[in-house]
Amino acid sequence: MRVAIDTGGTFTDCVFLADGQLLVLKLLSTPHDPSQAVLNGLKQIGGSSPIDVRHGTTVGTNTMLERTGARVAFVTTAGFEDTIAIGRQTRARLYDWFAPIPVCLVPGELRFGVPERVSAEGEILLEPSEEELANLVDKVRASGAESVAISLIFGFANPRTEQRVEAALRDLLIPVSSSHRILPEFREYERASTTVVNAYLAPRIASYLQTLEERLAPQHNGGRVDVMQSSGGILPARVAAREPVRTVLSGPAGGVVGACRVARWAGFERIIGFDMGGTSTDVFLADAAAGGARLTHESVVAGVPISVPMLDIHTAGAGGGSIARFDAGGMLRVGPESAGADPGPICFGRGTRPTVTDANLLLGRMDPESFLGGAVQLDRDRAKRITDEQKGQFAIVEEFAAGIVRVVESAMEKAIRVISIERGHDPRDFVLVAFGGGGPLHACSLARALRIPTVMIPAMPGALSAVGILLANTVRDYSRTVMLPGNALDKLSRHFEELEERGRTEFAAEGLEGTVERSVDVRYVRQGYDLNLDWDEQSPQAAIDAFHLLHKLRYGFSDQARPIEVVNLRLRMIAEGEPYTPMRRDPVPGNGDAACYAKRDVFFNDRFLKSPFYSRDKLAPGDVIRGPAMITEYTAATVIPPGDTMRVDGFGNLVISIDDGGECES
Repeated sequence: MRVAIDTGGTFTDCVFLADGQLLVLKLLSTPHDPSQAVLNGLKQIGGSSPIDVRHGTTVGTNTMLERTGARVAFVTTAGFEDTIAIGRQTRARLYDWFAPIPVCLVPGELRFGVPERVSAEGEILLEPSEEELANLVDKVRASGAESVAISLIFGFANPRTEQRVEAALRDLLIPVSSSHRILPEFREYERASTTVVNAYLAPRIASYLQTLEERLAPQHNGGRVDVMQSSGGILPARVAAREPVRTVLSGPAGGVVGACRVARWAGFERIIGFDMGGTSTDVFLADAAAGGARLTHESVVAGVPISVPMLDIHTAGAGGGSIARFDAGGMLRVGPESAGADPGPICFGRGTRPTVTDANLLLGRMDPESFLGGAVQLDRDRAKRITDEQKGQFAIVEEFAAGIVRVVESAMEKAIRVISIERGHDPRDFVLVAFGGGGPLHACSLARALRIPTVMIPAMPGALSAVGILLANTVRDYSRTVMLPGNALDKLSRHFEELEERGRTEFAAEGLEGTVERSVDVRYVRQGYDLNLDWDEQSPQAAIDAFHLLHKLRYGFSDQARPIEVVNLRLRMIAEGEPYTPMRRDPVPGNGDAACYAKRDVFFNDRFLKSPFYSRDKLAPGDVIRGPAMITEYTAATVIPPGDTMRVDGFGNLVISIDDGGECES
């Protein structure tokens, strides 16, 4: 049996296939030991056969955010020890004298130099002696380092010296990360930073994955653990333990894969994904005609540059557990601090500070009896009593709750603007796909504010990230810096073949066969940045023409007379995931009356309106419901404001048409 598990800040989601149907189990996370929630979920799912676990984990993300990683020794070319702290000259806020300096995970006393030189062409000019290497080992040992990152200035051009340093430091019996294995590309700062992050995460993630596998084996007759990468592909746990930098956006990446799959089944090709969980909100943009969700090689996580492939996801500190407070000036603030799973929102029974979840409950937008199928009882009276004590200048607690919702929605609206309007995309041309436990509660309001005409709430929205993890392909990414001019493109084949041979060997070790995708990073000669393009060696001119066109679209100009150069080669090996297509039923016109189980007051636009509550499990394809209304289910709840119209499509998705002339939801 294959089970996908997405561990979040508040809930852990388990999704698996049984008799051709996707089933979901949702339970509270265990932040002190994330593996415990995983094992609890597997125990409830049952089964004595070996289980293959596909895991989306937040261990790497939390380690970066909380700064709880290893004590890392940084080893580089002598004279360049402080490049990891200096960073780049570029600043996000050029004229801000108080802008914080770049984050550096390595203190000065843990930076070590090696007497070596390699030319830009890969010629070894100076090598360290055995005595110098032994001296380096003694220094690192005396420093108390728990992990080592090696990144020599031209290690990508010729890794031989890095390999010698690596072999010497292995005697310390601590994790060693080398840049020629993690990121064999030029730009020394980004390569060094990525390697340092890998070393920073390695001890904790390796220990976590090893513990999980050891605890899993006796309960389920063996089995294996795979991990979701930030790039949207599955990675074996043993590789993830060596290269944990590839997992820092593990959970959100599953949401991107899942949202793109369900949207494509429903016939939507251009989507804005909106994933609101307990701690944060992740947004992304995907266009099937342009290759789906965008990959980036230039990310910043918790203030630290990371240059491995990642899905282009923008995160805001706004989730269901985001805590509301008043600042020194009396202004209402929501997040980024979150109640998480422990103590959780007030209505969960332990928390004492009002959250977005408490606000939605007080506004009538959640059903206390049906939340998680009744597994978690929401205490509305407790939430109202404690929230009322902290309402500040608001006259009544409902006004305070409405204010919390307005503030958090403004933060989420801003996040969507970042990945759409600020990058030249008109959100009116896209469908908003909302998921996560909180996404469907706020989707229609955000769509109206951004003038997005259609919202889609997929089946099992609260566990869609786990669905994406279950259905994702197994992927390995390889790269190499080549710096070849445009008149030497015939030399690319040799480099690609070497990368492909390595990929096929590693896939064969896992019993997999993969297909290959090739791409190149191209720029004009002497340009500082490049663009990634698909590569077909049968028609190299097509890639060059595509580069000029993309450059004009991205930067507003192009120059076909100017020489170009290929900077990096990128190869992606892909093994298709488990095939699955949901069953489609023909829609039959209906009004959903059979699914209506209650009428209650729900807060819209500064007043309560009597609104019908529908059980999503009992809705049928073809049912049409006009707001105001609430749709409740096991993993989430959907708000349909006055004027908006919802229909159920053949796959069971809720497709909502936004009334642009209607009143804005509070």
